[in-house]
Amino acid sequence: MNETTKTQSAAALPPRPRNLFPVWLAAILAVLWLIVRDLEISFETLAYGVADMGEYFSRYGQPDFSNLSRYLELMGVTLATALWGTVFALVVAFFLAPLAVRNLAPHPLTYRMAREMLNFMRAMPDLLLALIFVTALGLGPLPGALALGLHTAGFLGKFFAESLERVDHGVVEAVRATGATNTQVVMYAGWPSILREALGFTLYILDRNVRMASVLGLVGAGGIGLALHDTLRLFDYRQSAALIIVILATILIIDYASAWLRRRLG
Repeated sequence: MNETTKTQSAAALPPRPRNLFPVWLAAILAVLWLIVRDLEISFETLAYGVADMGEYFSRYGQPDFSNLSRYLELMGVTLATALWGTVFALVVAFFLAPLAVRNLAPHPLTYRMAREMLNFMRAMPDLLLALIFVTALGLGPLPGALALGLHTAGFLGKFFAESLERVDHGVVEAVRATGATNTQVVMYAGWPSILREALGFTLYILDRNVRMASVLGLVGAGGIGLALHDTLRLFDYRQSAALIIVILATILIIDYASAWLRRRLG
């Protein structure tokens, strides 16, 4: 009798799952309808807009590389801006991140202040910081480097702090048992444990800063972005197309190079 009951229960199949595709489809269509209604999207206007965009982009069909050497020089300025901005962010994050780790900060107030400083730096957009520094220091790559460094220091500091918080507690306690200070714990237990991860984050920030350095040039922060802004303002689409191609080619090269380095580090 027991064997028969076990056989029947084993042979029983679970209930067939419900088909929720119509529900999800209806929900997606409802959201799309709300978007179209609230944004007052006109499909007729969009159709005309696509044609206008096609005509506008056709003006960039014949790039002028007659000043290629100058474009490459300006791209070098942009790369230097991104590089020094990343170095500035790395230095700030290196000293600030350990203070934003709960078990490494010397005092709870220090921990809270470091956290809020990182939040403030992340909350300030690059463009706003660049405008502030351009107003204070004048045109050139220095305001762009400072803007990139200050903004991305908040991200690097947060990445480093979260990585330091995941360091094995036993390693930290072993170093503390030798009588090490907080600084020595960070240097001998913290940073060595997250070195590869920290290098990967730094490469990501450098990759990101190269892109943003080109944009910050539009607000007077120097480099190839400033030249692109001038050519667009003068409706010189051929030179603008050449500048855009140089920027895209440089970003692609750096993207592949940083991806290769991250794979090697991993």
